[in-house]
Amino acid sequence: MSHNQKVGQWGEQAAADYLSAKGYEIIARNVRTPYGEIDLVAQKDGFTIFVEVKARTSRSLGPPEIAVTPRKQQHMLSCAEHYAQQNEIDHWQIDVIAVEEVNGKTELVHFENAI
Repeated sequence: MSHNQKVGQWGEQAAADYLSAKGYEIIARNVRTPYGEIDLVAQKDGFTIFVEVKARTSRSLGPPEIAVTPRKQQHMLSCAEHYAQQNEIDHWQIDVIAVEEVNGKTELVHFENAI
């Protein structure tokens, strides 16, 4: 497994743990669609939340959320629309969770309804 894959798995687990602690139910991970992959699918208060997780162990490339480019946003929207249509979901949103390791400590920022 590559370094990037390990960091990605670490970030997704940190995000899933955070969401669970906030009362979200994680219903799927790494869902593949014809348009790409959805990192996490969660539910809370009657909404389905599609979560894109960006994780970094260094600030050398800037904060993780800057990796959510307009092109990535379009892929995320296409993935979410496809999943929602296939699963007859009417109420949904897309969130982004940025996970960083700063001085040996995990820091997380949750951008709700980001796209």
